[in-house]
Amino acid sequence: MGADGDGGRGAGEPVGREPVGRGSAGRGPGGTGAVDPTVWRVVGDPLVAGAVDGPLRGESVAVKDLFAVAGHRTGAGVPAFLAQQRPTPAHADAVRLLLDAGADVRGIARTDELAYSLAGRNPHHGTPPNPAVPDGLPGGSSSGPAAAVALGEATIGLGTDTGGSVRVPASYQGLWGLRTTHGSVPVAGLVPLAPAFDTVGWLTRDARTLAAAADASLGVGGGRGARDDAVGDDAVGDGAAWDDGAAWDDGVRGGGVRGGGVRGDGVPLSGRPVRGFAVAPGLLAEAEPGVRAAFDHALSCLAAAGLLEDLAVVGLPGADDLLGVFRAVQAAEAWGTHGDWIMRNPDALGADVAARFRWASNVTPPAPGTAVAAARQVEAVLGDRVLLLPSASSAAPPRAGGGPDGERVRTATMRLTCVAGLTGRPALSVPVLGVERSGSWAPAPVGLCLVGPRGSDRALVALGALWAEELRTVGPPAAKRS
Repeated sequence: MGADGDGGRGAGEPVGREPVGRGSAGRGPGGTGAVDPTVWRVVGDPLVAGAVDGPLRGESVAVKDLFAVAGHRTGAGVPAFLAQQRPTPAHADAVRLLLDAGADVRGIARTDELAYSLAGRNPHHGTPPNPAVPDGLPGGSSSGPAAAVALGEATIGLGTDTGGSVRVPASYQGLWGLRTTHGSVPVAGLVPLAPAFDTVGWLTRDARTLAAAADASLGVGGGRGARDDAVGDDAVGDGAAWDDGAAWDDGVRGGGVRGGGVRGDGVPLSGRPVRGFAVAPGLLAEAEPGVRAAFDHALSCLAAAGLLEDLAVVGLPGADDLLGVFRAVQAAEAWGTHGDWIMRNPDALGADVAARFRWASNVTPPAPGTAVAAARQVEAVLGDRVLLLPSASSAAPPRAGGGPDGERVRTATMRLTCVAGLTGRPALSVPVLGVERSGSWAPAPVGLCLVGPRGSDRALVALGALWAEELRTVGPPAAKRS
């Protein structure tokens, strides 16, 4: 078998395997050593070995099939796209940074087609499992990396987040997921969807690993992020320093975390400071009742513990207005990125994503500056506060669902996730909420999302770790884990 074992063929083909090398990145589902082709396209042991030394030594990475891995082709979740590619000579920057820090690449993991979906389905390769909710969707489009991490087959999922593609699978599967500040991690070697919103992100099972991945990768893409010059310091409150490596000297006001450096348990407290928290009732209305109840209960617990003293109730522009701007820009860029290829390959996509691209082809791009104006409106309200909201509008929908119900869930979730996309802010999904599900004693996970000021990525992870210690899994009393 050649270096890229998928061969560009469609459903039903065995996943590619590579020669066994140094170390082991985990077993297949059930610990049997079997490899699930809905999760992996190419897998090795490892596929690519990392540096001999480094802070990520011993970690294993599931790389979303949008990032270049040297010697392999990039498939973007579409067999016809894969078949037309040649092996890339170099790693994507986001892959290289993890390798340089000592992590091994376990393999190349599946993605929804061209990353234009939040469900986690792929009509060519099947739907990856969701170990947390076996009858639920895994979430997408970083579906393969999320499933690989949740199954214990990798410790870090390298993904992308445009409209929620890290946060949603993290929420559905009970993982930690970080969407980074736009532009803070380089995207060279990445198949884009909508460059104005595309960001790199990671999924892990714990905060410590997420913090280590962030430390290895953040700050090399320009520090402040690509969006900052457009949005401007005047839109973000007091114009605090943007230096992502600065000590978190001011701590989290009322949040119980003080000083810079490293906490006692090793979680770094660095990054742009955050000053207080915010909730936007207009956005929370998009969440299903059980999710809203779990969210409210979590905030009550944090407040009772003295960890949420400076909380403001704010009014943002209407959720429909924000989502309308986001979707118009995303659609115009997605069609500009892939439209020519789709027209040359009209039968390459499954029905759902093909319909989304047909709609995108007819969207009138918004007037120049529309997205920046919307971002400035949001920033003028939030300043340096962390916006708190659920990571998704619901727990994982049923795998058998779809159609109008699937589109309704997607739209409701994107009303929540689009705020980070429009503003270029980092957003962290913390696996601490749960909602009841029929037929199971265990609640279905939902993430608590922290949307911080641009450059506060590391501070969000530290804050999320502190809050997770307090919350564990919470929800309405009947939904608490015993």
